[in-house]
Amino acid sequence: MNRSSKAAAAVLTAAGILAGGWAAAGPSSAVDGAAPPPRERVPWGSVTIPPGRDGIVEASGLSGPALGFGSSLTLTAPSGAKATGVPLATAGYRGEVAADGRTAAYTATSVESPWQTGTFPFVLAVPADAVPGARLDGCVLRLADAGGVERASGGCQVTVGLPSPVLSRPESGVPLGYRPTASGTAYPGAQVTVSDQDGNEVCVDTAGADGGWSCAPGRDLPAGANRLQATATMNGVSASSEQIQVSVGSSSAEASPVPAR
Repeated sequence: MNRSSKAAAAVLTAAGILAGGWAAAGPSSAVDGAAPPPRERVPWGSVTIPPGRDGIVEASGLSGPALGFGSSLTLTAPSGAKATGVPLATAGYRGEVAADGRTAAYTATSVESPWQTGTFPFVLAVPADAVPGARLDGCVLRLADAGGVERASGGCQVTVGLPSPVLSRPESGVPLGYRPTASGTAYPGAQVTVSDQDGNEVCVDTAGADGGWSCAPGRDLPAGANRLQATATMNGVSASSEQIQVSVGSSSAEASPVPAR
């Protein structure tokens, strides 16, 4: 099938970027679950991760005095999730994950101005039974000097996303009638909307307990080449399938449109 690789890549890694530079820690400096209000000098980040998947939240560089060797950046995982990786490949930092997955940290080992450039990724895993749309509380980021004194802190908003739906029918490259049935799988209970290349709604269904869904257009699709895509929505979060290329009304048996109902 001729499917969009771009859409596939988008669902493999979810990333949240901490906005702005780090600021000095102070009273009520940790933020969890929402963007900081104006003038509150605390970094924050967000990431959306489907159930049973991993995602990455990245901390940006520090603005302010260099903290020196031995300083550390620690992430405390939100409730229900685990830290599973510290994939930074830049020399001068050592990464480690606690055995229980509650925390992960980078420590500066051989850089002159640690934390002032680059980004620092942490991998988080969301359990398979997490409910799409739920917000996992308790994600905290803490920057400390070599003596363990906190110099900056912040939080990250972790939202449970949806797995991408699968659009298995119609198959790409097969000549179609003017009202082709679309079907596939999605997260149980999610509403699935099939759209064409112009974003027009083609048909809608709700995924059953087994994840299966199926729908057909209520009116004829335009003749010729088109692209179809399924989008699942549930509890305020959504995810889209890969696009498929189709050709409508391209066979002699299907040359005449189906009368409108």
